[in-house]
Amino acid sequence: MRQIVLDTETTGLDWRNGDRVIEIGCVELVNRSLTGRHFHVFINPERGIDAEAEAVHGISVEFLADKPKFAAIVEDFEAFVRDAELVIHNASFDVGFLNCELGLLGRAPLGSLCSGVIDTLKMAKEQNPGKKASLDALCDRFEIDNGHRALHGALLDAELLAEVYLAMTRGQESLIMTLEEAPASAQYDSSGGAFERPPLCVQRASTAELEAHERVLGEIAKANKGTCLWLPPEPAAV
Repeated sequence: MRQIVLDTETTGLDWRNGDRVIEIGCVELVNRSLTGRHFHVFINPERGIDAEAEAVHGISVEFLADKPKFAAIVEDFEAFVRDAELVIHNASFDVGFLNCELGLLGRAPLGSLCSGVIDTLKMAKEQNPGKKASLDALCDRFEIDNGHRALHGALLDAELLAEVYLAMTRGQESLIMTLEEAPASAQYDSSGGAFERPPLCVQRASTAELEAHERVLGEIAKANKGTCLWLPPEPAAV
């Protein structure tokens, strides 16, 4: 399973108004492990940068003056992401910008190039409704160090998002079983025949343990003004 965690920086907020991509950062995951392979490039957008956008990412027109145009890097970009599943935070933003850039060159959109897109912003909102779902908020939630993130940067943000995504989906790797693996409940002898399963041993609570349990429930009920979910409700007074 090959996945590409991707982020972009742009000249503004809307490609429909002529805004362009100025930075692309990608890191590669294979079978949920970072491979060390990455794709990172700054791009000359051939236009100005909104002041609000520059305040976020710190990338100036002067810095981009000698950088390649999108047409010069498009084949390398396509080769890196081809056939992979993309992992993007607020995917509609980045996909919209990249599809615009590809369309200006008459090239196929990401949907034809890649096997699918996972939107971690949507995933975070579904997992924790009502809570903040920005990349910084998710780094705090999963205790991922982002102290070195003074400004947004496509490669840095892609690296942080990869860690966030793995934390958000931790446990899924245990669901992957190869065809050669036998179910954990099956046991076989050397000849291939199944062993007879031993009888299940049920350990009952002792009288002392039951009495201790009742005492704890009573203390819970007392601390909650008579309310305890594990005790039957008292009959209503007549």
